[in-house]
Amino acid sequence: MSQPLDPEMFTGCSHTASPFRIGGKWTAQIIRCLEAGPRRFSELEIPLRSITPKVLTETLRAMERDALITRTVHAGVPAPVTYELTPLGLTLLAPMAACCAWAAEHLPTLLDARGAHKERASVPEPEESVAQ
Repeated sequence: MSQPLDPEMFTGCSHTASPFRIGGKWTAQIIRCLEAGPRRFSELEIPLRSITPKVLTETLRAMERDALITRTVHAGVPAPVTYELTPLGLTLLAPMAACCAWAAEHLPTLLDARGAHKERASVPEPEESVAQ
């Protein structure tokens, strides 16, 4: 196995700040976790600590269905299972890196725009005067 995953690997490029999503909410983060090679479920749970096991399982199944990852059951009791990016899944790494670079460069502007929009939305519209 490769080096352990960094629990803080999504600091600076999270799904909540980025306007880009590949598939579901967690798909891009799982792809990043599998970037360096196969991982076990328990390894994925470390940096994805806010995902429930049920949602992680559902997302992994959907990614396997879409041919983004492969699921391999190894010999043993209990049988270890690993997840790995397929050649198709690997093609997403370059666009995702570009999205993260874009977000890093433009995140302050994006967040300012969101804040300004929220302020505008919370200010009540002035009532129109009715001529009598």
